[in-house]
Amino acid sequence: MLVSERVGELHLDSAHDGARLEYTEYGGGDRWVVLMHGLLMPRRMQQPLARALAANGLHVVTLDLLGHGRSDRPADSRAYSMTAFADQVVALLDHLGADRAVVGGLSLGANVALETAVSAPERVAGLLLEMPVLDHALEATIVAFVPLLFAARYAPFTVDTMRRLSRRIPRGLVPFWAGIGLDTLNQQADSAAAVLHGLIFGRLAPPSSQRRTIEIPALVVGHPSDPIHPDVDAEMVADELPQATYLQARSVVEWRVAPERLNQAAVEFAQTCWDDDTRRSRRRTGS
Repeated sequence: MLVSERVGELHLDSAHDGARLEYTEYGGGDRWVVLMHGLLMPRRMQQPLARALAANGLHVVTLDLLGHGRSDRPADSRAYSMTAFADQVVALLDHLGADRAVVGGLSLGANVALETAVSAPERVAGLLLEMPVLDHALEATIVAFVPLLFAARYAPFTVDTMRRLSRRIPRGLVPFWAGIGLDTLNQQADSAAAVLHGLIFGRLAPPSSQRRTIEIPALVVGHPSDPIHPDVDAEMVADELPQATYLQARSVVEWRVAPERLNQAAVEFAQTCWDDDTRRSRRRTGS
């Protein structure tokens, strides 16, 4: 089923220097879903899932968080934090005129969704979390991203060279996920260093004490044998969230290369969130 796709932009308030964010809408209606990407990845990585959700009647928005994809990329590390990203999700909902949404994403996107649920629970109808990065991912995160931070900060020519090389390859000539990899390599050294510094040395996610207070339905998807996203973190947050369901992927790449099973689970979860939300609204109004 074909669904409409529209690119939009919003400008943050003056407290964020009026930075510009870009997003894509899929489908229509008032059953909103907001999806976010992994660290340094573009929103386009969520396109296959967004299309699957929209084909089932959901209004999906994929967002490039500040410093990512086609959104602005300031070189100030103070611009990047989980709380700032959560504020951007709320600003997006305000911009779209959406009171509530199912909010989710992969890795960084999952952490931002959790942060949004803590800071603005009234705006979140459900959480769709693929491999949040929590306590057990610290060592692997340091090994994976601190060298990149040092390269971007002290040897920027390495990042800039990868940017120049990746931009020369037409995305239409390579498979979809190869294109996503090329887009991820398309970094500016100063802004990439700022993003990594702000996140590595800042708050990674809401602490366990706050996660346990999130009274919002959640679907948590874990990956087996994922060195950067230990499955124990997904299981832990599923245990902490009072209304969470845990679902394990068959492999690290299942949702990328054979997505039908997990897409269907995401569709059913989001639709259930909105069905339940509609019933609660009717009870409140007595209709």
